Parts: sequence; structure tokens; C-alpha cells
Amino acid sequence: MPSISDPGNPSRREFIKDAATLTVAAVAAPALAAQPAGARQPSLLQDENARAGSRDWQLTRVKLDKQRGFRSPAIEGYCSHQSIKTGETIEIMVSTKPASKFMLEVYRMGYYGGRGARLMTTLGPLPGVVQPDPSVGDGRLRECRWSPGAALKIPGDWVSGVYLGRLTTVPDQPSEPYWQSYVVFVVRDGRRADLLFQCSDNTWAAYNRWPDDYSLYTDPRGSHARNVKVSFDRPYNKYAQIFEHPLSVGSGEFLLWEFPLLYWLEQHGYDVTYCSNSDCLDVSQITRCKTFLSVGHDEYWDTRQYDAVKAAIDSGTHVLWLCGNSVFGVTPFSPSSSGRPNRIITRTAIYAGLSDAEVHEKYKDRPPLLADWKRDHRDESLIIGARNIMPINGGGDWVCTKPEHWIFEGTGMKKGDFIPGLVGWEHHGAPANIPGLEVVAEGTSWRSGVTPGHWTATVYPGPKQNIVFNAATIFWSQGLSSPPGHILPWSHWSRPHGPDERVQRIMRNVLRRTLA
Repeated sequence: MPSISDPGNPSRREFIKDAATLTVAAVAAPALAAQPAGARQPSLLQDENARAGSRDWQLTRVKLDKQRGFRSPAIEGYCSHQSIKTGETIEIMVSTKPASKFMLEVYRMGYYGGRGARLMTTLGPLPGVVQPDPSVGDGRLRECRWSPGAALKIPGDWVSGVYLGRLTTVPDQPSEPYWQSYVVFVVRDGRRADLLFQCSDNTWAAYNRWPDDYSLYTDPRGSHARNVKVSFDRPYNKYAQIFEHPLSVGSGEFLLWEFPLLYWLEQHGYDVTYCSNSDCLDVSQITRCKTFLSVGHDEYWDTRQYDAVKAAIDSGTHVLWLCGNSVFGVTPFSPSSSGRPNRIITRTAIYAGLSDAEVHEKYKDRPPLLADWKRDHRDESLIIGARNIMPINGGGDWVCTKPEHWIFEGTGMKKGDFIPGLVGWEHHGAPANIPGLEVVAEGTSWRSGVTPGHWTATVYPGPKQNIVFNAATIFWSQGLSSPPGHILPWSHWSRPHGPDERVQRIMRNVLRRTLA
């Protein structure tokens, strides 16, 4: 393990030596003042990010099962919950092959002076065991039933956020190599805040191919077969969609899609609280905040979440769709085999935005799938402002079409000016028929560089002077920041170019309007 100079972070040799007497070592942090449930704490994130960040939180040594493989059998794990509150206990299921001791360092992700994370606690050394690969169940479900390798009661002073746990094997001899991977979870709270940042972890699970190419997309019937299931009770594989990213093992899609926005919001001191997809089935969890943020690759939704977000818009909540291909697949939650709620998602249908002709065009080469599709009556465009259209994927430039609109104030953009590569790899298309809706940016995306598609960024008014903004691209957060541990994506011969002051200004304009 590389030598690190954070308080409480020793060199590798000292780390192994000192760990022999260490069970739980929390980084010193003043306890937060007691607050009544639901109270606003507008400076909470500013105070949190004033604390010292960690120089060493990324994965340094990753050992995949094979070249371009999906998993890291030397050490891998998963969490018992997608999100958890302070005072509750989260279990970390860990497998090490061969069996070996391991350490668990838990980091909160944020800005922290540009370092991106803060070490919260260290557990270990703990005994590791080889845990079994699960059998294949109904719907090609791979559901682990591993015994816990560690348990952690979330301290009362831990601020809501996204937390990465770094698992590291502890070799018997200091000269032997160590191996690492992540686990990821959200700490949520019940307080009122300006912004509710929803992680798109349903989609992380949908694309997770652990252990050997089992995801919603790898059914032998085809990539969009119905009634395929995936479980949160398994490790996240290495990110394996648009590029090879071995240092993502275990972190879902967080480091690619959500992290740049999280980093930027916390850098600028916004009042934000965090949740998972599964936390948004109840409208009251959304309406406690002024503005709801859907981030990155937010493709898979339980219909209860659709209904909750629609009800939130109707009640006056602002919604910012900083994402693409969102609210596409209908994936109801079901409990795990042990009865824990919301641990399995099953793709049963698509939302109703796509026309029959578009569905036929996309799936014309796979008639069994076309016959198998079911469509829910809920139209995603009525909450987003634009539909998913074919082709959903591609790449292109984000082109200003209404420079007089307030979102462009201070950007200097004129009609036809564009932000290169910001559209991709999936997007939103045809605008909805909603009174007052405005198309503020639109243009052409190119799938594989040859098939054109049309994307549209929109703004429409809600019924109580709230607004709904649709950025229309998964790549939106790439224009805000590029924090440590983040790699710019590349797909369809197109890529975003990294932080852009125009994207940052548009984001400030939108947030200022929603937080007024």
C-alpha cells in the first residue's frame, strides 16, 4: 500500500503492524450539534468540506479474474443496504480468495479541498473467507447469501452522502502484494434541504455483470428480454460499458456519472442531501427538499417512483434531469430471499414514451423481443419534458438554440454556439406537449458515427412556479468537474471535453432559480 500522510494513515508496513490491535479507528472529527429531526442545516456541507480530505482513497492494486474480466476474486464485497441512516447498522459481506485478513477503510465522498474524499473510519484486520458464487435462479438471478465480514453502526455525526468502503487484503508478509476493491452505500437523513441528490443505483445494478456476465442485458434471449432479474446482494463488477475502468471495481457507476456533480456541488457549498433510487418511492422523501436531482444514467424505475416524482412536481418541487435515457425501463422492486425489502429489480416493461414504430425499428431484428415487450401507460416525457426516442444512444455537441433564455445568462452563448461532445452516450429526444415548455438546446447525435438521432434540452413550468429542467444527456456532469478518480467517458466516436465554464454557469443559473 502506498505511503500516505493523512492523520491516522500510516505507511503500508506500519499499517499492517498497527492493524493487529485495531478494531475500529475513526478519524477524529467533532460531533455535529444535536439537531431536531427534519431541521434545516444550510451550512452542514460547508462545515463538512472544511475538514481535511484524504490523499489516498483510490484503488491502487486491482486483480481481475482475467484480462478484461468483470470481478476481483482476491477481495470483493457488497453492502446489506443501498442506503442507511445514522444509528443503523450496515453489514459488509466480503470474500477473499484465497482466504486472508483484510482491512476496510470507509470514505465519505465530497470536495475536501480538491482531494475528493475524507477517511471516516477503519476496521480491521478482519478474517476473510472464500464465499460461494450463487447459483442461477429464476430470471437468471444471481443472489449472494454471504455471511458478513464486517458490521458498522453508522455514527450520529456522519453527514448524508455517498460513502466508498475500500477493501484491502493484509498479506502475511510485508513483501507480498495486497489487493483492493470497493463497496458503496449512501448515508441518508430526514432533514429538509435545498437539494435532494438521487444516485442512480438501480441502473448500476441493471448493468452489473458480476460474477460472469449476468446482468439485465445478457439474457440468451437478447439484451432487452423481459422478466430478467438482478440483485443488489452481489459485488459490483468493474465498470464495463463504454471503457475499461479497473479502478472502479465495486463502486457501481458512481465514479463516472455521479461523482463529478457531487464534487462540484460540495465545492460550491450547496445544501444537498443524498438518497438512492429505493428511497424515492414515497413522495414525502422528495418534497422535503426544494429541488430533486436525477443524475447520470437513471434508466430503471419502479412505477411507484414515477408516481412519487410526478406528485412532487404537482406539489411544487423543482426537478432537474441532469441525465439521459431516464425513466426508460419499468423495474419493480422485490425483497431478497431473506426478506429484506427492495433488494431485487425485475425488468417487466418500458415506459410509454416510445411509439410502436420506434419500438419496432429498434427491435426489428429480434421479433421474439418485440412480441414480448409490454408498455406501461406512464409517459416519461410528462415528468422529464422529453421522451426517450430511437436511437437513444450516440454522441454529439450540445447546441444553444434559445440564447435569450435565462439559463444562458452570463454564458456569452449565441444561437448555434455549442459545447463540444457534451451529448452522449444516451440522451432525451422529442419534447413533450406541455404548456409553456421551451426547447433551449437541441441538435443531432450520431450512433456509431453513422446513424443520426435528435436530442432536445427543455425547460417547462410546474403548477406552482416550480421548474423542470432536462439537460438531455448522461454526460452533463462531465462539464462541471473532473475530480480525482474520475475518467472522461468515450463512446460512439465522441466524448465530452471536461469542465466547461458555460456548463457551470448554466448549472448555477438553474440552481439559483430553483433555490430562490
